[in-house]
Amino acid sequence: MPVRTVYHLNIDSDQIEGAAIALLPGDPGRVQGLALTAPFERGRELASKREYRTWIAYLGSTPVLVTSTGIGGPSASIAIDELAQLGVRTFLRVGTTGAIQEDIDIGTVVITTGAVRLDGASTHYAPIEYPAVAHPDVVQAAAAAAAGLGVPFRTGVSASTDTFYPGQERYDSFSGYVPRRFQGITEEWRRLHVLNYEMESSTVLTLTAAMGLRGGCVAGVVVNRARSENVTKADLEAGESNAVKVAVAAVARLVAGR
Repeated sequence: MPVRTVYHLNIDSDQIEGAAIALLPGDPGRVQGLALTAPFERGRELASKREYRTWIAYLGSTPVLVTSTGIGGPSASIAIDELAQLGVRTFLRVGTTGAIQEDIDIGTVVITTGAVRLDGASTHYAPIEYPAVAHPDVVQAAAAAAAGLGVPFRTGVSASTDTFYPGQERYDSFSGYVPRRFQGITEEWRRLHVLNYEMESSTVLTLTAAMGLRGGCVAGVVVNRARSENVTKADLEAGESNAVKVAVAAVARLVAGR
């Protein structure tokens, strides 16, 4: 078959060596650490362009990709689409999040089963009535991984927004103004048992489901907004560390078919 190259990720089908699973952090700075986390072996960089940085690592003889998506749905949609063009069929987003339910502690890993679609990118792939749902294989692998590691976790619905400030009802922006459609929205999501805010799950889950692929999202809680708006360095490290451990262990389970 001819070699296929994708523009934004700047990689080709030969480079990925038949990898069918990809981890998707947002931050390019997290890619190397993920790719070098045990039980991954022999991690090395394939490309770095704009917000997209890709490494390949191995679980035994099985290649796995780690590709950063940047922040938000539009850039994530490009990464997912281009990886799918190259043959990737399972996608696991790994990141950080702010909880909105008071009983969720810092360091808890939220395993998203479905997302409130407050983004725009996903609507270019499926109408808003189409549900943003995680694939059960990925949810089960992540939950089993967290349980096996002793990492606290919750499964449930996330609110996925295009903006960090007004869309998540934050008043500490430049203007301090939140449009009326978002005023009071956090309490509404809380009453509807939404667990957290983040910015990619609706895109990841809608695209993968609509394209017949497997998708999931795990995110470590770095702040509980029912208690405080302040993210400390220790809380950030706790949330990031637990999310990485769960994501890598979940991928190992998916590769092993467990």
